[in-house]
Amino acid sequence: MTTDITIIGAGLGGLTRARVLHVHGVRATVHEAEASPTARAQGGMLDIHDGNGQPALRAAGLYEQFLGLVLEGRQASRALAPDGTVLLDEPDDGTGGRPEVQRGELRRLLLDSLPEGTVRWGRKASGARTLGDGRHEVRFADGSTVVTDLLVGADGAWSRVRPLLSAAVPEYTGTSFVETYLYDADTRHPAAAQAVGGGAMYALAPGKGIQAHRESGDTLHTYVALTEPLEWFHAVDFTDAAGAAARIAGRFEGWAPELTALITDGETPPVHRPLYALPDGHRWDRVPGATLLGDAAHLMIPSGEGANLAMYDGARLGELLAARPGDAEAALAAYEEEMFARSAAEAVEAGRLHALMFGPDSPHGLLGLFTGGAESS
Repeated sequence: MTTDITIIGAGLGGLTRARVLHVHGVRATVHEAEASPTARAQGGMLDIHDGNGQPALRAAGLYEQFLGLVLEGRQASRALAPDGTVLLDEPDDGTGGRPEVQRGELRRLLLDSLPEGTVRWGRKASGARTLGDGRHEVRFADGSTVVTDLLVGADGAWSRVRPLLSAAVPEYTGTSFVETYLYDADTRHPAAAQAVGGGAMYALAPGKGIQAHRESGDTLHTYVALTEPLEWFHAVDFTDAAGAAARIAGRFEGWAPELTALITDGETPPVHRPLYALPDGHRWDRVPGATLLGDAAHLMIPSGEGANLAMYDGARLGELLAARPGDAEAALAAYEEEMFARSAAEAVEAGRLHALMFGPDSPHGLLGLFTGGAESS
């Protein structure tokens, strides 16, 4: 395959796509805005699913190495009432299909599997334009450009490649997360650590919730969910860490102190993470020489599927291109039809899960889902 392939974005989806192409002897170049692989923290835990994320890693030839990154016991799940009462406690018995790894370690595995020079760091895309005959030019913030025969936007929610294919823009979903961390939790925050348990913990009520996960190194990573307009969060001074934490915790007045401690005892400044989504069923007409994957293509409300879908997108696109070395357009068309159907179904499921977690029947809807009860139907 002699087509020049350019991927914008060195997230999990873009790197999986580059790796699968490499496995098939096809070279691609990845341009990434970050200055280096260690320029920022790469987020927390990911559960890699047996229906999409794991097959993507198998296609990339990295499944066995991935197993070495799995944190044992982290598939355990607990649901707590606001007063701290345990409603559900499911230990990790090792039979689940969603083993947990640290996102940063998984990204490093993918980076290390690529030939040196595949990723060009410090290359922040500022826009792209069509040149005709399936070729495109990408502009970078430093004033440089690159022209490519095949352009893949793997550059996330605010993709600079997406406008080539679609006029859709992510919209605020009405819910935000506020992110906090506790370190050395068993020693320094024993009550909160006991509440979270060995894996994931959910304490939910209509319109809000406290969700935490035990990561490596005895770290508790918390996402506090609040259904509020953006203006409410804009009125919170997040530069005042203690004040912001107190303001957020104030929305959980009367909740068990071991739960609110996940907010007020946070050892990093609380970070506002507004949740945006593209329209459900987002799709576009075929544009020669260009496509999207991951959040650039189908940003949806968090459901645990985002990284898995991005990796699967990348793997399938790589496989289809490698299988059609003389007809990239046929490969892109086949990929998009698969991806449109897959992502539309997942967006509907993500919306359903969000309603179970934070809707008027919370937390009973989520409990029904966990236990297979009627409430999950």
